[in-house]
Amino acid sequence: MSELTGQTIGVLGGTGPQGKGLALRWARAGLKVVIGSRSAERAEQAAAELAEQAGLAGSDLVSGADNAGCAAAADLVLVAVPWEGHDALLTSLREQLAGKIVIDCVNPLGFDKQGPFPLRVEEGSAAQQAEALLPDSRVTAAFHHVSAVTLADLSVEKIDLDVLVLGDDREATDQVRALADTIPGVRGVFGGRLRNAGQVEALTANLIAINRRYKTHAGIRITDLP
Repeated sequence: MSELTGQTIGVLGGTGPQGKGLALRWARAGLKVVIGSRSAERAEQAAAELAEQAGLAGSDLVSGADNAGCAAAADLVLVAVPWEGHDALLTSLREQLAGKIVIDCVNPLGFDKQGPFPLRVEEGSAAQQAEALLPDSRVTAAFHHVSAVTLADLSVEKIDLDVLVLGDDREATDQVRALADTIPGVRGVFGGRLRNAGQVEALTANLIAINRRYKTHAGIRITDLP
């Protein structure tokens, strides 16, 4: 936690299942979290619900704001929004996100009768698109493969999962790995440069297919690490 002392975690898309689930786990770990949404009222309502679920009602650890307010208030900002609105949102927040560590967990996926499949992204990946749109931010990619259902279920005390963290700024990826480590059972693992984010995002389609077939909430583990 030393790398995160005094840091505020912003969650853009914090009213959706993935963002809200991660925010819940971080709040439970004692981190200060700001939920972001297009509607400040909706964000504040989600923050109040999350604080109660985490046993933090009345605490100032969890708050809500519109997306611009969330981005401005945070030191590390998770982007957990639908792919369709990814570019427009980040373009609108370029000023607020300048100098911040941005963690992109967006998976550009399509769905048809055969199931999930990765979409082609001109820049190579959602994370690389974020890097192009946010030249003054420290963009990383992480948290693509965490089950929102598992995150929301606090009866699951330890989540059996490795989080691959990608980026070109080693200090930033170290902080994001530390953020992953705050969730019991989760381990942050450096997964390479940001240019390799595309295959990590695409792997989510395989995990969804596994989960549907076996009716589970599968994640990944990297073997042979200390």
